[in-house]
Amino acid sequence: METATAEWTGPAETRRRSRGRTAGAWLAGLMLAAVSVAAGCRAADTDAVTPVPQLLAFLPWLLAPAAFALLLAVLTRWRTGMVWGVLALGALAWYTEPYGKTDEPTGTPLAEFRVLTSNVEFGRGTTSLVPTIRRERPDIVFVEECEYHCSATLESAFGGPHGTYPYRGAVDGAGSDGSVILSRFPLKAAPGVRGTMGMPGAVADVHGHAVRLQLAHPMPPLPGQLSLWRHELGELRAYAAAGGDAPTVLAGDFNASQDHAAFRRILDTGLRDSAGLADDARTPSWPADTAPPFGTQIDHVLVSRDFSANSAHFLGIADTDHRALIVDITLHQRK
Repeated sequence: METATAEWTGPAETRRRSRGRTAGAWLAGLMLAAVSVAAGCRAADTDAVTPVPQLLAFLPWLLAPAAFALLLAVLTRWRTGMVWGVLALGALAWYTEPYGKTDEPTGTPLAEFRVLTSNVEFGRGTTSLVPTIRRERPDIVFVEECEYHCSATLESAFGGPHGTYPYRGAVDGAGSDGSVILSRFPLKAAPGVRGTMGMPGAVADVHGHAVRLQLAHPMPPLPGQLSLWRHELGELRAYAAAGGDAPTVLAGDFNASQDHAAFRRILDTGLRDSAGLADDARTPSWPADTAPPFGTQIDHVLVSRDFSANSAHFLGIADTDHRALIVDITLHQRK
């Protein structure tokens, strides 16, 4: 005769499982709290205070801890956490969509040209950038953190009246302070945006059409210096807003992604992110050691609504922590 047996769990085993579920629920709650603060600030259109701006830079990657927290909530049978986790995942997924207008201009094409922007990290990436420029043949080049040696190297390789880039605008400086704009098109001097690091400006004559050029390199959102970061992004916004109907290219290392409110305010002036126009809005550009697949896109080429973007791609440059961005854009007649 078969005898039915029942599994018996003693008080010690019950307490151990209860402690495990409690610890799992606490861990899930802490993770969801951190994710929710970032998502809430994104929804409220604010960058708040440290560490929120730093978390916002990697907002799409917060999907991973949110999903893990949801799994913990399921395993620990924490119903509030399950609902919370689903809501957090939904909010993050919503905000991973590209920000800004992506409609294309419909006017007659006037000029097509290629733009490259590269942060060479205190000039260290200059040796790798030179052959990249020769291979990719951009028409306008924006180089951030181009210190004295970098500037001299680019001048030797491409400058002079018979060089590939006979026109340039620059702010000379050591370390991260120097920046350079190289151009195949004639340039007229224009005031650059004032900042801690050099941000030169110019007006290019692109086949008879005046195009405003401005290099972007505001301070990063370091703890204790968020007000300076916001101020310098605000100066770039003011430059964008002052352009009126003039064709504009604002390019460089913005030290901000589309998940930062201060950067979105620049886009709200009417500029479009060319990588987004070319369906490449989330490809990371920094840090180069992990991008791709992991990182954030803080290097941008922003264009006024006169432009369409035909392509955008990111390139590895040796000895710098940023990837270069190359875009092919077309200037259209405004209707």
